[in-house]
Amino acid sequence: MEFLYEYGLFFAKTVTFVIAIAIILTLIVGSAVKPKAKKGAIEIDDLSEQLDDLKHSFLENTLTKKELKAHHKAQKVESKKAANDEPKPRLYVIDFIGSMDAHEVESLREEVTAIIAIANPEKDKVLVRLESGGGVVHGYGLAASQLQRFKTAGIKLSVSIDKVAASGGYMMACVADEILAAPFAIVGSIGVIAQIPNFNKILKKNDVEFEQITAGEFKRTLTLFGENTDKAREKFRDEIEQTHGLFKEFVSSQRPTLNIDNVATGEHWFATQAIEKGLVDVIKTSDDALLEQQADRQIYKVKYKIKKGLSDKLAIGLSSSVNKAGVNLMSRFKAMNP
Repeated sequence: MEFLYEYGLFFAKTVTFVIAIAIILTLIVGSAVKPKAKKGAIEIDDLSEQLDDLKHSFLENTLTKKELKAHHKAQKVESKKAANDEPKPRLYVIDFIGSMDAHEVESLREEVTAIIAIANPEKDKVLVRLESGGGVVHGYGLAASQLQRFKTAGIKLSVSIDKVAASGGYMMACVADEILAAPFAIVGSIGVIAQIPNFNKILKKNDVEFEQITAGEFKRTLTLFGENTDKAREKFRDEIEQTHGLFKEFVSSQRPTLNIDNVATGEHWFATQAIEKGLVDVIKTSDDALLEQQADRQIYKVKYKIKKGLSDKLAIGLSSSVNKAGVNLMSRFKAMNP
């Protein structure tokens, strides 16, 4: 047992040494390689084909041989008929799962551009599967503007909310020609919030002075470390009200039938309540929306994927190695100390 214990310690030291060398090499390579702008590419998945494969797989496992033979025969007839028909109009699907800083808008803008470049405004449509609780105003403002590009191009846009589209998320959703939402999806929160801690009293208690020099009376209103004044608070409150006013104007311009004063209270609702207030149009999941479109449209999922650079790959590999080493080390110690 003592030998195994000593071996475990030796193994741990060796792993630590190897990891340290790997980190140093990664830093050296990262500093030697000239940083380049991250490049990506548009990836397209045929959702129609995936849905068909799912259907056929299910039928093959549930039909009798006779029924399956008849099914294949009917399928061949449909395939020949489809070959002579005009191509189906397309439904392009985008997934947007937004974070607080809305950095996902960088991929969204590429996806929107790609679809506009190839879509037929008279036939094709777009469905955005949206999930976001909101975040920074400028980030979600840009995301909403990206979706507006579809309307400017004359392409019909639907937004589907399965879980949540609140605050900035609803700012994006309201751009759509039609908003679909699952029954318990959270919608609304047309409001603005800003909060900031203040450590001025702690600094004073510990005899720490804080200096801040600005040019312009309202260059800085509320501050983390300085003493906040009533005038600064009032100015900050005015700025929040102005932002809320712009939010309300934007939603009203996209959905003019809304009683904006009734829904722009910062509250949120489940979709079954939100539909009564005019915040959504149809109670339906994105899955049902795709199944309904499958027969009449060719469905493609469009995604912009950023290619990982050398430093990213090294970091991922290093992280994986560390995790594996940790798991192996723990299993060895458990074996020594059952």
